[in-house]
Amino acid sequence: MIRFWLALAPLLLAGCAAVTPDPAPLGRTVAIDADFPDPAAIRAADGTTYVYATQGMIEGRMANIQLARSPDLARWERVGDALPVKPSWASQTQDFWAPHVARVAGRYVLYYSAKPDAALTDPDRGLCLAVATADKPEGPFTDKGEPLLCGPGFVNIDPMFFEDPASGKRLLYWGSGFGPIKVQELSEDGLSFAPGSAPVDLVPPVATEDPANYRRLVEGAWVTYREGWYYLFFSGDNCCGPKAHYAVMVARSRSATGPFAVKPENGGVILAASRGWVAPGHNAVLEKDGETLILHHAVDAANPRSRPEDEVNTRRVMLVDRLVWKDGWPAIAD
Repeated sequence: MIRFWLALAPLLLAGCAAVTPDPAPLGRTVAIDADFPDPAAIRAADGTTYVYATQGMIEGRMANIQLARSPDLARWERVGDALPVKPSWASQTQDFWAPHVARVAGRYVLYYSAKPDAALTDPDRGLCLAVATADKPEGPFTDKGEPLLCGPGFVNIDPMFFEDPASGKRLLYWGSGFGPIKVQELSEDGLSFAPGSAPVDLVPPVATEDPANYRRLVEGAWVTYREGWYYLFFSGDNCCGPKAHYAVMVARSRSATGPFAVKPENGGVILAASRGWVAPGHNAVLEKDGETLILHHAVDAANPRSRPEDEVNTRRVMLVDRLVWKDGWPAIAD
């Protein structure tokens, strides 16, 4: 989701403007055919899946945190804005990115990134991690009144909550800004970092000019546990715009706090651009009826803008693909 444009392989650039998509691969679903980037999903007790996304326009109005739901991961309804009232510390800005919602201590907790009002007058102030709560998965969520963590640039973005089944600890993963993916323990209520805890670096960026390298910037962490392994999905390196160059990679560890080893084949990449689809990435993972599904955004090369005046490769629709597991690693099915 970062707005810093990095180098793109010539083949991908050539394909962005004039490629007509092939029929979708078997198992792929265009779930939300509108700008709905950085999707994160949670399944409620009644079986409904709720998906939250970075800010976007809905019927001519800006939604701070976009929200959609589905009873079966096939039929989708866009609900509106999960965070209709901006936090007091970010009431004058409009940068609400990459949400994640979890059930913590009997209520729903929304983690997201926002630009503080102080950044309007202080160029050294960057985006902050933020926390809001609600009684229902659809919200409305109310910010706790102060940011969780601030820093320079866009280092503190893309939060993801995970409760470690082995230790019971509640963890927050995040990271971008050309820094590593990090993790830190949270308090029991999930609203602050645990006293005495400190961030642990997990997956570093790789600064090379190889056009096949997607790790110049790493972000969009999603962690899942399977058969004794913790799988860390992450994305890089440039989400969108004229030089979009984005893919999903995966690493694994025997511990939720690492060390993580990136899948050795193909630089860890399991999902990259294909004919008709540009810059796929920033995913969520769900289980349904014994199958593993990956929800992610990508740009439809035949429809890369929401409005004619928008930059190319900025209309990121939500897709659903199927994952299979081979030799202890996930791969896109078919």
